[in-house]
Amino acid sequence: MTTQIPLPEYRWPTLEKGWVWLCGAGPGDPGLLTMHAVNALRQADVVIYDALVQEQILSWAPQADHIYAGKRGGKPSAKQRDISLRLVDLAREGRRVLRLKGGDPFVFGRGGEEAQTLVQHGIPIRIIPGISAGIGGLAYAGIPVTHRDVNQSVTFVTGHDQSGNTPSSLDWRSISKGSQVLVIYMGMKHIAQIAGQLIDAGRNINEPVAVVTTATTQQQQVLETTLGDVVEDIRTAKLEPPAIICVGQSVLMRQVLDWQGMAAGDAPRNLDPLGRGRPAETG
Repeated sequence: MTTQIPLPEYRWPTLEKGWVWLCGAGPGDPGLLTMHAVNALRQADVVIYDALVQEQILSWAPQADHIYAGKRGGKPSAKQRDISLRLVDLAREGRRVLRLKGGDPFVFGRGGEEAQTLVQHGIPIRIIPGISAGIGGLAYAGIPVTHRDVNQSVTFVTGHDQSGNTPSSLDWRSISKGSQVLVIYMGMKHIAQIAGQLIDAGRNINEPVAVVTTATTQQQQVLETTLGDVVEDIRTAKLEPPAIICVGQSVLMRQVLDWQGMAAGDAPRNLDPLGRGRPAETG
């Protein structure tokens, strides 16, 4: 049995009986958990976790009961209302409850809904943010979501709504025209419709696109393509969710910032991917 290394000295909060902490587990790599998350794992009586939470992370809470509550598109899943009420019931039993969600609980993670239900039932809560896949996953692919020479705006959108369809409330034309870089969560199922709407709204069919699957894990795959070819290229590559899709010129930065490729001995493909004819400025 591995001996736990003590946390650095700090006034770490105590997970009290009857409380629920909603915690982000990050995009996959266990090393991307926050120290507050590790502190929570060490105290919990029960951990209710999502589908994308790595097994190693759960092993850091050997004293706790582990309850799976994953929701995956197109597969049998627990209803969100049932998950929220289960949290209420466990807290009322006097247990120390850790709700562990992939990424950040408040970024397309339904954490807000769960927190709202808990508050409505008088359950005290704490929120522990996590690294969202739309930022951390792209960083592991060597793609910065912002770059001074590329974009001064980035828009995060979800590829499906509560019904599983492309969100009808999104104004894709305005999004297309109003943001230089788009980061799309859960967009694989409807990528043909999404790409078509973006092109119809005026995005160039040759605009760079990256599809990052199982981001930050050893199974991570990165597909570099264009808006016009993304549907066929995903099919050819046989990519499967979970995936983050990035649309915009920042994808080109992967040609020089693919740090995982460099660790494997690959040289940068292009030291000036933006075609500016000069090195990037510092400061």
